[in-house]
Amino acid sequence: MIMTKNLLLISATTTLFLSCQPGGTDSHHTDGLDSIALAAITEDTYRTHVTKLSSDEFLGRKPFTKGDTLTVQYIEQQFKDLGLQPGNGDSYFQEVPLVEIASEPKNKVLTFKSETGTLSANYLDDYVIGSRRLQNDIDVAESELVFVGFGIVAPEFDWNDYEGLDVKGKTVVAMVSDPGRYDKSLFKADTMTYYGRWKYKYEEAARQGATGILLIHETEAASYGWNVVRSGWSGPQLDLISEDNGTSFSEFEGWISNETAKKLFQLADISPNVMEEAKKPGFKAIPLHVSTSVGIHNTFRKSTSNNVIAKLKGAKRPDEVIIYTAHWDHLGVGEPVDGDTIYNGAIDNAAGVAALFEIAKAFQAAKAQPERSIIFLAVTSEEEGLLGSAYYAQHPIYPLNKTVANLNMDAFSALGATKDVSVVGIGQTEIEDYVEKSAAKFGRVMKGESDPTSGGFYRSDHFNFVKAGVPGLFMGAGSELLSTDTVDIERRREALAGRYHTVTDEVDENWDFSGIIADIRLFFDIGYTMSMESTFPNFKAKSEFKELGDKRLKGL
Repeated sequence: MIMTKNLLLISATTTLFLSCQPGGTDSHHTDGLDSIALAAITEDTYRTHVTKLSSDEFLGRKPFTKGDTLTVQYIEQQFKDLGLQPGNGDSYFQEVPLVEIASEPKNKVLTFKSETGTLSANYLDDYVIGSRRLQNDIDVAESELVFVGFGIVAPEFDWNDYEGLDVKGKTVVAMVSDPGRYDKSLFKADTMTYYGRWKYKYEEAARQGATGILLIHETEAASYGWNVVRSGWSGPQLDLISEDNGTSFSEFEGWISNETAKKLFQLADISPNVMEEAKKPGFKAIPLHVSTSVGIHNTFRKSTSNNVIAKLKGAKRPDEVIIYTAHWDHLGVGEPVDGDTIYNGAIDNAAGVAALFEIAKAFQAAKAQPERSIIFLAVTSEEEGLLGSAYYAQHPIYPLNKTVANLNMDAFSALGATKDVSVVGIGQTEIEDYVEKSAAKFGRVMKGESDPTSGGFYRSDHFNFVKAGVPGLFMGAGSELLSTDTVDIERRREALAGRYHTVTDEVDENWDFSGIIADIRLFFDIGYTMSMESTFPNFKAKSEFKELGDKRLKGL
């Protein structure tokens, strides 16, 4: 175990805090902090679980692979060893029916044609493409391209990129993000709305009847580089099985690189500055007078993956539940990078799954057992579009109107302990009041996310609970590091940078576990506090989900 300065500092801070409370450090439960429960959360066992789950043995934990089987069996065994009850009747599993679709372009070169010339785009380097329709072959001939700006229809923000447009049979080309990123007087300023997410743009294109959609990648707006698009949207893709076998989706969905988009506009004899114009109110969609033909061969198979679920029964109100979630899946085995093909997913999200085990230990060690039931839910297929949590929200094992809150753990920071704690999507739910109070017990402060333009609130599993009217928390480390060793901080910052969705997301000597342990203890205290109360947090008044929350509470 590496005993860093940060770990010593935060341990000393916790001890000092507890010693200042009535009864000093001999008190097991002071001012809401249970020192015995907190001590049950340890770096040794946590590190062991993270290292194990992100080892090559688990093959990147991709659903529908051997790594899937190994992972869910490991999680089930840990839940059993911890003495937790099965969370789904007499089973620790909730089967999630999925379909795996492998889309392969029939021609690796995608050709765009205008009256004046052609543009060739190379698969993976310049574009990615696929189809969610359960058809063996997708063949689209000479589909006209239309640039639709952001591809957003948002009446509440007086914005409609499809106004007066008929895109049936056509391919829409759209930008990522939303207008607020570029003009703080629009939408929710630099806090991205759901309208900025790629998933929404796919959904809207289908609602409009578009044959296909191509998103223009831009690193800052997307908050990830082309390498993430290349690895994440190529190869087999998973989806929930729909009743219509995917016919409600556009025939094809894909991305083009920013450089390819600029060349496309040049082919259309349109200035690339059109993307700047599209960021302003009143923009009208522009037919590009460019066409493309797309051929895709699909192979698909239906099977099941599993959410893994366990329960600690509440002492007084066991029918009311607080659900901790963490997704167990990652990207599996992919393209070799320096000879390494396994996308281990240590930060994303072996770190979150291991936190479920530590929090379970803390609840069991608590002097006073929780009055409400605590559910530990490791969900599948987050990387494929939050599918495991979507399935749970659509098929809840515990009634949603008896679900107090969802506390979601996804991608902790290994940089070190921080004074502040970051709430993603701050201003959305009353859970923030609990975060603020619990953080203060540890001498910490609550802040918003450092980059609200990334749309993080819509990018993890809590969001499926939110869409069902259950307040969800997505929380992580802040930016005010406790360590004053700037040289060490910069060394680790550089070493840990760029690991997201790559083969380098592994546990190594650059990890500082102190901040993760501090955040896990905070997650525990938030849930523990809720478990001892009878109130149900709701959404904040200005949240777009407040009406959904009100409907849920009316069912109590």
